[in-house]
Amino acid sequence: MKRIAVVGTGYVGLVTGTCFAETVNQLLCEDIDENKVNRIRISEVPIYEPRLDVIFERNIKENRIRFTTDLKEDVDFAEIIFLDLSIPKGEDGSADLSYVIGVAEQLGKLMTEYKVIVDKSTVSVGKSDKVEAEISKFARVEFSVVSNTEFLKEGFAVDDFLNSDRVVIGTLDAHAAKIMTELYKPFILYGYPLIIMDEKSTELTKYAANALLATKITFMNEIANFCEADGADVDKIRLGIGSDSRIGHKFLYPEIGFGRSCFPKDISALLKSGKQVGYDFEIIKSVLDVKEKQKTTIVTKIKNFYGGVKGMKFSIWGLVFKPDTDDIREASALYIINDLIKSGAEINVYDSEAMENLGFYYNSVGRKTVLPFI
Repeated sequence: MKRIAVVGTGYVGLVTGTCFAETVNQLLCEDIDENKVNRIRISEVPIYEPRLDVIFERNIKENRIRFTTDLKEDVDFAEIIFLDLSIPKGEDGSADLSYVIGVAEQLGKLMTEYKVIVDKSTVSVGKSDKVEAEISKFARVEFSVVSNTEFLKEGFAVDDFLNSDRVVIGTLDAHAAKIMTELYKPFILYGYPLIIMDEKSTELTKYAANALLATKITFMNEIANFCEADGADVDKIRLGIGSDSRIGHKFLYPEIGFGRSCFPKDISALLKSGKQVGYDFEIIKSVLDVKEKQKTTIVTKIKNFYGGVKGMKFSIWGLVFKPDTDDIREASALYIINDLIKSGAEINVYDSEAMENLGFYYNSVGRKTVLPFI
């Protein structure tokens, strides 16, 4: 049993803390949002994720997981501190590390004994070095910084964590590697590999994985567009090429671009990282170009079919980027809604889980128009 702190109770942080508690560790999770923490303390899970509420309530009852708004309490309690902080996309496409660097400074000032600091959320290449440098400015004790990129799929995050197909740890510190291996032992008992590499390689692994999957989707979108012009059946083609073991069936479904909370952000950050070292990702640029074109194709078809949409009413059923989540970030439905509204249409929308998030989205982007919800 280990004492673990999780800084940030967003999507990754809450899943991480809950799943580590499930393996009989003691967890203390910190967040600066006092309202969120108060809600979580009464077992109100702020995100929708299958199975999360069940194991969350179980571990609350077993007193294996607690919550605080005090970072010092986290630091004093834990031997391992996970950083699950928001990494928004900056205006230039790079990852904005301001939240992480700010917490790193505080950690350096608060630590009084050796700690393992773990970057858990998707990070920019070289972020661990920056976190370590910031902590070193203020720390008076030894510490280790480890990169431990997550590969959670929304809608399957709990299963992904508890039954991971791989655990990737980035550290060249033998002592930190031993602690992390002990921590993850319950998750790798069934033969899933634990891969230890240097920090930069770990950081790039997540970006590379998401970029490759987005490229696969983008390729199928191009094939689908060609099929529509040529008269071929993209679903038959998908089955034909997916049966090739070198390709597989996953991520071969044509989409209206691609949503997901990570794909667009991570690909933009990878493109920016390449520029910072003088490398130009030609394929990644093409993926983003096709995505921008693809997300408007369905509205163009609607306009062409009806000869315009001004004054027409449309209903949209389903707002999230994939089933079994309440996440609407970069969802295709948002582009469709916005384009139709700009063209003079009226919209009714419904989603069983995401209606509240849609209201937050329109307020955050400054839209005062209230959509009539079904």
